[in-house]
Amino acid sequence: MQVRDAMSKTVLIVGPDHTLRQTAQLMSARRVGSAIIEDPDGEGVGIITERDILNAIGAGLDADIERAAGHITWEVVYAGPDWTLEDAAAAMVRGGFRHLVVLDGDDVLGVISVRDIIRVWTHKPVTAAAH
Repeated sequence: MQVRDAMSKTVLIVGPDHTLRQTAQLMSARRVGSAIIEDPDGEGVGIITERDILNAIGAGLDADIERAAGHITWEVVYAGPDWTLEDAAAAMVRGGFRHLVVLDGDDVLGVISVRDIIRVWTHKPVTAAAH
């Protein structure tokens, strides 16, 4: 199976000026573990994850003041839509992360997460209660 078959096609996109609290609230409302950040003045497409927000708050930073721009991972490993799920899982293990932005050229097609891969491999839908 390919990444395009398992990825989440609806992605949350936030701006670099969103606060960490705003970003966390949007992620929570959408029930997603990451948000894409497109910064036309920055380095292109980045990602912020629940782990990034947790680390910032754990370090004592104020979630109402800190901006997403300061916590973006720009060194993103991108997945192609034609990658196999095994390729995506291997990239996640090598990089130590749980989300891959799926790109086709410069276009964001979606995000694939460990949860997406497990859902497909176990052939069971993930419900909100299973989180």
